[in-house]
Amino acid sequence: QVQLVESGGGLVQPGGSLRLSCAASGSIRSINVMGWYRQAPGKQREVVAVITSGGDTNYADSVEGRFTISRDNAKNTLYLQMNSLIPEDTAVYYCNTEIRTVLGARRIYWGQGTQVTVSS
Repeated sequence: QVQLVESGGGLVQPGGSLRLSCAASGSIRSINVMGWYRQAPGKQREVVAVITSGGDTNYADSVEGRFTISRDNAKNTLYLQMNSLIPEDTAVYYCNTEIRTVLGARRIYWGQGTQVTVSS
């Protein structure tokens, strides 16, 4: 069994920063693509940023230049550094990973979500 544990969300003022973490544990052989998604009230879940095992990244236009996605492959951990936060960033943020299990199967896993609220 594989689980993703997210941390780092909270309440922050506009212009502030937060750092989200997502730690994967369990029967993991390797992890390919990892990403962050978010879901604001009344909206669909949308991609925020993704990163490949080789370190290539892609960002949503709304966050490019403000957010930085990174990963520690040795620790099976994903990060999202969020700077210059604006109220529109308010959402539940979810970690997403494509994992190859020790049995050889490829599976998609989601974290439990962590709330980010940007408000004065």
